Amino acid sequence: MTFPNQLSILRIILAPVFLFMYLSDSVLLKQLSLFVFFIAVMTDWYDGWHARKFKSVTKMGVFLDPLADKVLTSFAFLLFFIEGIMPLWMMLVIVVRDIVMTLLRSYHEFKGNTMKTSYIAKVKTFIQMTYIFLILFLMITITFNVDGSLKTSISSFLFSEVNYYLMLLVTLITFYTGVSYFFEKKYQEDV
Repeated sequence: MTFPNQLSILRIILAPVFLFMYLSDSVLLKQLSLFVFFIAVMTDWYDGWHARKFKSVTKMGVFLDPLADKVLTSFAFLLFFIEGIMPLWMMLVIVVRDIVMTLLRSYHEFKGNTMKTSYIAKVKTFIQMTYIFLILFLMITITFNVDGSLKTSISSFLFSEVNYYLMLLVTLITFYTGVSYFFEKKYQEDV
């Protein structure tokens, strides 16, 4: 098992640790959960960099890296649902899309084909991660002893229409990347 693959597995392990820490009754663990999430995201960047630099890209890594991303983002969106910030249907669209894509990737791997991550899917992951970091940062900020009006403003934003439409945008982009894969593959097979 290569070092980048070990980092991908670490990212998968850190996802439930992050969720457990945030949902705990300890304010300190809630605050540290953002750090755990950040470490997990950094493993994503580092494993890709390391694999390319040292030419240790493997079939397993091509599968594990996007799987680890999906696990990490799914746990974050599950947290947003649990906290009442994200509607169930949005979380389900994102998580189901990711499960379907993972199963599809597994099928291709089983058949001996490598399913590369598309550029639009990488953009989708960047948008998801940026949104998740923003919301997590705000959620963690209100756990600190900050001014009451700041807490109120942050809470108002988290449950606002603006945030709803941001989540809707993330959901639609995620859905689009899943659907577009099927059309692109069908077109390539028909040609």
